[in-house]
This record gives sequence, C-alpha cells and structure tokens, in this order.
Amino acid sequence: MFEIVGLPRMSGRIFGWLLISNPPQQSSSELAEVLQASKGSLSTMTRLLIQIGLIERVSLPGHRRDYFQIRPNAWTQLTKQRMAQLKAFRELAERGLKLMEGTQPPLQERLQEMRDVHAFLEQELPRLIERWEQQDEQHEMSVDR
Repeated sequence: MFEIVGLPRMSGRIFGWLLISNPPQQSSSELAEVLQASKGSLSTMTRLLIQIGLIERVSLPGHRRDYFQIRPNAWTQLTKQRMAQLKAFRELAERGLKLMEGTQPPLQERLQEMRDVHAFLEQELPRLIERWEQQDEQHEMSVDR
C-alpha cells in the first residue's frame, strides 16, 4: 500500500510491523531482526516516517536506547497535512486559470475541474476531521467509564 502512494516499501514494512507489534515500542535492533533489514535502511525509513508524522521516536524509563511507535492520532495529523496539499493544488489551478483568461472555455475545463475538486475537498475535509475527532473523543470517554 505504501508503494501505491509513492513511498518506499521498507517504510510500509516498518509501519505495518509497528501497527501490530507487542510491545508497541520497538527498537532499531528489534525492527532489523523482525524485518530482516539493514540498520541503515531502517534509519532512513524511520526518519521518513517521523517526518510525515506516522511514527515517533520515544525513550522508555530505564532503557538507554530509543524506540519507535505509531504516533497518537497519526491518521488525523496526516490528513491535516494533506489539506495543505489540497490548497496548493487549488491555488495552482487558479493561477493557471488566470493565465488562460480570454481563451475558449473548453481549454479551461481541465483546470476548472482541478480547482473545483480541490476547493471542494479543502472545504469538506476539515468538517470530516472535526466529526471524526468528536466521535473519537466520545469513544474514548465511553471506554474510560
């Protein structure tokens, strides 16, 4: 799945393992052993996963090494980052449409669709995230009882 969205396979393998590992915190050595991967590759891919906000580096009391775990609310944060990309695509389409002013409407249709789709998603995604956060909060409150 990670390859489908343009990320390296090893980043997907690391993330997949961290989703199901017990304990949820895993050291570089543990990741290297279970994934049969070099520490260099793991270092590069864990940095990438930290950068995109899916995992975090943590230290555990009484342990000298660092561990990696899935970042809390990783999916929500990743979606919020994607909203900035939606805005950038919408703005790009708008600039293109300004450059095409005065041309025949059929020549503008693809840019208009690009702008309209991204404007729609830019408007709707914050609402969906808000609904998700409310639902998640209610779920957590019911579990705590």
